[in-house]
Amino acid sequence: IMIFSKTETAFHPNIGLDEVVESFRPFQERSGMGVADFIQFSGAVGTSNCPGAPVLNVSIGRVDATRAAPDGLVPEPFHDVDTILARFADAGEFDELETVWFLIAHSVAAQNDIDPTVSHAPFDSTPEIMDGQFFIETQLRGEGFIGKSGIEGVAKSPVRGEFRLQSDELLARDNRTACEWQSFGTDQAKLQNRFQFIFQAMGELGTDPTTLIDCSDVLPTPPDLTTVPHFPAGVRINDVQAACAETPFPTLPTDPGPATAVAAVPR
Repeated sequence: IMIFSKTETAFHPNIGLDEVVESFRPFQERSGMGVADFIQFSGAVGTSNCPGAPVLNVSIGRVDATRAAPDGLVPEPFHDVDTILARFADAGEFDELETVWFLIAHSVAAQNDIDPTVSHAPFDSTPEIMDGQFFIETQLRGEGFIGKSGIEGVAKSPVRGEFRLQSDELLARDNRTACEWQSFGTDQAKLQNRFQFIFQAMGELGTDPTTLIDCSDVLPTPPDLTTVPHFPAGVRINDVQAACAETPFPTLPTDPGPATAVAAVPR
């Protein structure tokens, strides 16, 4: 996407990534690294700043793309679960559980251009922390839109200031993914382990892993997690739309005080 940015940032699911690409470009050019290696490496470095993140494995030695990717390969927030699972299976033979593992990244993420009226709105109440709050809060009943209503792929949010993708809402409630989804709300060790695995698996797609050079030892160690799984203030267990038939939704404490309002992620 950096090499063929004029083409690929025009694809609908990549809207807004032009700013990210151009902010990365000067650093990539000075680094001497290939573009594919730089994107993977910078993602690992960025994640390492988040409390609760695992120590990631990162390697270099990829061959950069020689032509733009075709349009239509990136799942959209308005896609149904069947479409999303089929795309991940096609991309790397990832199953429904591994698809959920990719979504751990949404624990430290925000939207920008899906609804520009609330740009930088995070997907959970702790966007600076890689924890299970994203998986807890996506199971809460949506109460209203924090920005414009009627935008394709946007679902009602349970907490003021928190943005919800329709695709996340559906995956949290689908019987193929709901139990794995729920498990990450309270099992931080599992969350770290699965994200570590899927980050490496994603980075090795289209490569011969035996030719890559491991440089994980240069990454900083992420800060420890100091929070515990909880409901945001103003939320009760009755607000949960639990969808895992195998395991009851866990009992969680609720933050004290007035109802939580989540601030936009700083630029």
